[in-house]
Amino acid sequence: MKLGRLVQAVSITGVAIFSMAMSASAATITFNTTATGSAGTGFNGSGNLNLNQSSGAAATLGFVADPNASVAIPSGINFGNFTLACASCTTLSGGVGATFGGFTFNMVITDLTDGATGTFVGTSMGGSVFLDQSTIVIAWAPAQIGTGTNHATIGNFGSTFFTVTPFTIIVNPTSGAQIGSTTVQGALGGSSSIPEPATLGLVGGALLGLALLRRQ
Repeated sequence: MKLGRLVQAVSITGVAIFSMAMSASAATITFNTTATGSAGTGFNGSGNLNLNQSSGAAATLGFVADPNASVAIPSGINFGNFTLACASCTTLSGGVGATFGGFTFNMVITDLTDGATGTFVGTSMGGSVFLDQSTIVIAWAPAQIGTGTNHATIGNFGSTFFTVTPFTIIVNPTSGAQIGSTTVQGALGGSSSIPEPATLGLVGGALLGLALLRRQ
């Protein structure tokens, strides 16, 4: 009798956990990006920034930060987009181009879920730009922000961490999915306080199996 009641209780628990498994979802992190930086001619301030060429044809390299985004853990993410424009540039064979001097660029990551902030610093030696060529490359450091207080300027990331691709190669003004646009890509990782659906499913399924075995 006691065993029957135990199995009944187990079966009820199994159904509950199995239902949780079906409805549970991976944790999400809400974050945004802003930007600051320094150079001889630009990338100063916050929000959408523009860097002007240091010589040659008139050209700009702009950055548009990503607004608040809620992203599942783990996943690939975008931090924003650089856009290179040069209306007066010709192809390399035509010989009319623009030159950008070296610059630094601070991409600030704010993890709204954990209440923490960190900064990826991009450094470039500058380069030349034509309609069919760009030699501008931005190198990023550190490689990872979080977990905990790792590279945090404010707060604690907890179990969350952000990574960025080591280099962002700026496409020429006539390339890219959107003309002249280069996406800064990275990844979001960490552990969730919510049990994983797969784990819950296994436990729930085992308990349900035990209950069915008892009934047979």
